[in-house]
Amino acid sequence: MAVNFLANELSDLCIGKPAVRSLPLSAATGDLAAALRRVSRSGAAACVAVTGPARAVVGRVGPADVLCLLCTDPEALARPAAVFSKPVSALLPKDGAGEVRRVDPRSSILEALDAILSGAQVLAVPLRAGGRKKQLVGAADGDFCWLTQEDLVRYFLNYICLVYNVAARSVSSLGLVRADFLSVRPGEAALSAVPLIRRAVATETAVAVVAEDGHLVGEISPALLAACDETAAAAIATLSAADLMAYIDHYVSPPEHILRAVKAGLKDKGLDALLALVEDETLSSFSSLSSASSSSDEEAGRAQLRRPSSGSYGRRAADEPVVCSPASSLVAVLVQALAHRVSYVWVLDEDNDCRLAGIVTFADVLRVFREQLL
Repeated sequence: MAVNFLANELSDLCIGKPAVRSLPLSAATGDLAAALRRVSRSGAAACVAVTGPARAVVGRVGPADVLCLLCTDPEALARPAAVFSKPVSALLPKDGAGEVRRVDPRSSILEALDAILSGAQVLAVPLRAGGRKKQLVGAADGDFCWLTQEDLVRYFLNYICLVYNVAARSVSSLGLVRADFLSVRPGEAALSAVPLIRRAVATETAVAVVAEDGHLVGEISPALLAACDETAAAAIATLSAADLMAYIDHYVSPPEHILRAVKAGLKDKGLDALLALVEDETLSSFSSLSSASSSSDEEAGRAQLRRPSSGSYGRRAADEPVVCSPASSLVAVLVQALAHRVSYVWVLDEDNDCRLAGIVTFADVLRVFREQLL
């Protein structure tokens, strides 16, 4: 029976999915930044496809990729405007990480699973005007959608009765607690974490911020960076990892001491152009917040702000990392991850003062399902 539900057609998972926005390899990074802002305002996942000749999908880029380019290019921080004239091909990983693979919508779930497990980060599935069982409405010729690890995990949970012998077991008994996670110390420069952020984008995980005693302080997540614009590069260039978490968490209105630290750091490094961008953004944000707070509905103004942090090294009040224990069942961990729209869960060892023991990722979960069910 397991083989039967894995033989279902891939197009069934694409019903209702929107067509992906795309840009050619030759498009400027500035056009990409504008496209990402439009995608974000539409409520869709902030990610754009990069296409080559004949609209072949060659990559997928998001806000974190733009920020990483700004922070790694030697001239970018000094002259950020110059970066936006570069082609989007400059954002694609050179090592093949984060591979996007085009698959036929008539492929089976098993074939999609094997494509993910063989190295594809995400699948590009052409949208059809009609299908064997259902109609895909509004699909134009050449349109495609993303199929992610999350989509496949949700599919397995829909058949929980067939996978329960695996899903009911603890993540430790299944060998799912991976100890080789990405991490940085709270006091380390956030700029030193940029290569780790790039790897987190490619693996759909995050960078753990871990104290000297092994406790999880927080995380630097590409998903949270997606809520920021290009001026967040200033925070990455000047703050510690812990203060960068506070900046991201309160991005709409960062704590005043964080803003002062960013501006002071930019002045010390002589990054005047980036400082001007930050000051323009700060004035714009202050103006919009002032307008909101002066309205008759005071709560509407306050709703734009997140709760303040208790300190640079403290746990964040909002968007705390999703955690579990080694004894947690796989189904409980997956429900947690899906509820928070993340593709990983940090594992804290209750027998070791809740120190960080590892990470459970969707990629590893899918590998276990593949091994256990077939």
